[in-house]
Amino acid sequence: MATAPAPSLSLGATPRAPIPHQAFALSVLTSLFFMWGFITCLNDILIPHLKSVFTLTYTQVMLIQFSFFTAYAVASLPSGWLVERVGYQRGMVTGLLTAGLGCLLFYPAAGYQSYPMFLGALFILACGITLLQVAANPYVAILGAPETASSRLILTQAFNSLGTTVAPVVGSMLILGAAVKSPAELAALSSAELAAYRSAEASAVQVPYVGLAVVLMLIAAVFAIIRLPRIEGAEAAAGRGSAADVTPSAWSHRHLVLGAVAIFLYVGGEVSIGSFLVNFLGQPEIAGLSEASAGKMVALYWGGAMVGRFAGSYLTRVFPPGRCLAFNAVVAVVLVVFTMLAGGAAAMWAILAVGLFNSIMFPTIFTLAIDGLGRHTGQGSGILCTAIVGGALVPLLQGYFADRIGIQHAFFIPVLCYAYIAFYGLKGCRHSLRAA
Repeated sequence: MATAPAPSLSLGATPRAPIPHQAFALSVLTSLFFMWGFITCLNDILIPHLKSVFTLTYTQVMLIQFSFFTAYAVASLPSGWLVERVGYQRGMVTGLLTAGLGCLLFYPAAGYQSYPMFLGALFILACGITLLQVAANPYVAILGAPETASSRLILTQAFNSLGTTVAPVVGSMLILGAAVKSPAELAALSSAELAAYRSAEASAVQVPYVGLAVVLMLIAAVFAIIRLPRIEGAEAAAGRGSAADVTPSAWSHRHLVLGAVAIFLYVGGEVSIGSFLVNFLGQPEIAGLSEASAGKMVALYWGGAMVGRFAGSYLTRVFPPGRCLAFNAVVAVVLVVFTMLAGGAAAMWAILAVGLFNSIMFPTIFTLAIDGLGRHTGQGSGILCTAIVGGALVPLLQGYFADRIGIQHAFFIPVLCYAYIAFYGLKGCRHSLRAA
């Protein structure tokens, strides 16, 4: 049955009138932001769980984040190509179905007790999430007035943070609920008892991820039948006379290139902290929490980001977004340095508070970086989403140092990340063209 064409919006153009169904489109898109936040944050629960199941080092267990975030490097540019050809809405449906398939693959991975199969399932799951990000982030950013793009993306990202806040609580109950045996207790088990224990621990992820697969496929069905405003391709924005229209590519824009570095380091720093929180809070000199209790405390880290994003959606309308970004990055540096120097409850609360100041960083960097790209906005989005691979590499680097100098001192890695972000907010986001 033929349907009427969806309302269209030219990529990179300033809308002259309110876009039909804009409020409805933003409302339904929040479900996507929630789901990929929920799924991404479940990695923080998988890390301590699979570390104990497979007796892994910190470097080895960080392959979870490496496999997940490497998908952004591999899939972002192909996702941009796909979205240009099938449209943003169909791209979102494809991303949801791909992510659902990745979730389903957790079932055989647990059944075979195979760590490589877990990593493969995570990679496929992340490819679906990558496609969602490539389609949804620029869609939200240009679905309205350019001057409120940062505020609008921050608001929708707040629902992403709602997902990351709920995930540690749910994951701790479903995945970390059973008591984890210590290395000494594992050594005392017979071969049959050890096999049974590892089978039970591995299977704890089956029900949660199959449930996620069902939810993702139901959302895909909804997105397949609703009508969203249609965003036209880059050629629709050509010839509008903006500075971006005379440049050969998005790479010509210095603020985009520096923004890609900022996205790389932001995601790397944020994911590194979240990945180590459960183990860090379990240290006797910090809080001495059990894995289940520490997993629930992770919700405060991500919950702070949610609160900060709701507040930031207003504050970035009042203050320059770049200044807000730099302020938050400087405070994050202070908090992480304090965490490295302190101990006990003070160190615990300082590192959890970093989440509040992470809040506006991703959406603000993203909108500052694609601002003024015109017909190159789609390419710029793909470049920025590729930079999310920082979530694969930076945690792996921190894991390397954690194995050698301890978790607490290894937090110097996020300090360096936030220092660069402060620079980007103050100077790096200013528009200028790179030399050819």
